Amino acid sequence: MNISFFLLPKAEVAYLELESTMRQTLEKMEHHKYSAVPIIDRHGKYIGTITEGDLLWQIKNTHSFSLEMAEQIQLKDIKRRMKNVPVRIDSEMKGLLTLAISQNFIPVVDDHGIFIGIIRRREIIEFYANSIDKGNVS
Repeated sequence: MNISFFLLPKAEVAYLELESTMRQTLEKMEHHKYSAVPIIDRHGKYIGTITEGDLLWQIKNTHSFSLEMAEQIQLKDIKRRMKNVPVRIDSEMKGLLTLAISQNFIPVVDDHGIFIGIIRRREIIEFYANSIDKGNVS
């Protein structure tokens, strides 16, 4: 089954641009209650994912950290410790289960690497749970 059926489109996803500040990141994560957010560049290409853990390490390693200081730190300057692997829109569901083990969501890109949305772990698990219930997967 093609993954496009499960796609949450970019227009419905909270994401950040690489030039965003740490404070903007913290506020967006707090507002949406997310623990991880996709990052795109100014051309819309998927760059990676920023996590709460990445932000906590940045805070720990910044001497005399303050929210005012967070307005000066850009995402491009924050080390990301996990690599959330994206998939192309023409991928099949069978390839997503392994990624969902370690990622809350799977970023989806087009043929040019442009971010077009995400597939949440929840939808992947529901797909496989329904397949098991129907006897389609052992």
